[in-house]
Amino acid sequence: MSLFRKIFGSNTPPSEEEKDNDYSKYTPDINAPLDEQFIYNFKKNGGKFLYCENEVEVKDHFENILEENDWFESEALCYDPELFSMLKENKITHHKPINPSFILANCENLIANEGSILFSSKQIKQHKPNELPTNIIVIAKTSQIIETKSDGLSVIKNKYISDYPTNITTIKYFEKVEEEDFTQYGSSAKNLYLLLLEDL
Repeated sequence: MSLFRKIFGSNTPPSEEEKDNDYSKYTPDINAPLDEQFIYNFKKNGGKFLYCENEVEVKDHFENILEENDWFESEALCYDPELFSMLKENKITHHKPINPSFILANCENLIANEGSILFSSKQIKQHKPNELPTNIIVIAKTSQIIETKSDGLSVIKNKYISDYPTNITTIKYFEKVEEEDFTQYGSSAKNLYLLLLEDL
């Protein structure tokens, strides 16, 4: 059964086989499709996930995020000219912001096995994760979901043959933990919204 049907419902009742396979919504299935693995791990890491069937839904969800956080007519960091129109429509300044409320970006890939997001200098220039605003809005497509970080590096290598990006990094933690966790040492937690556009 598709994860998107599980989350957003379906008009057709599940078959007996699907009921048997749906043994626990809290237990990750290592044989599950990559999109299910990614969403499970991403949400476990504290990320906020919004599924979008089309570009109109992307804009609607984006405006809802702005309203929820009172970010209309604020400043944002953004390096992708394709996203400038979304900011301009909502009167958000992105040209040399002094105190950006958030960063709006695309990404290289979504890493399923750890629920992280892979960025390069194409999206965040030379900023380290701890230099970025705490609030991040990422727009990605379902076709960008891959299994591991090494797969992501292979995709980048094949995608940018002559203009290879630098500063390749992942962001994995999307909420601060209450107790000390050595796995988060050296990383900064981000309040991250993912607008995931279905393109498969």
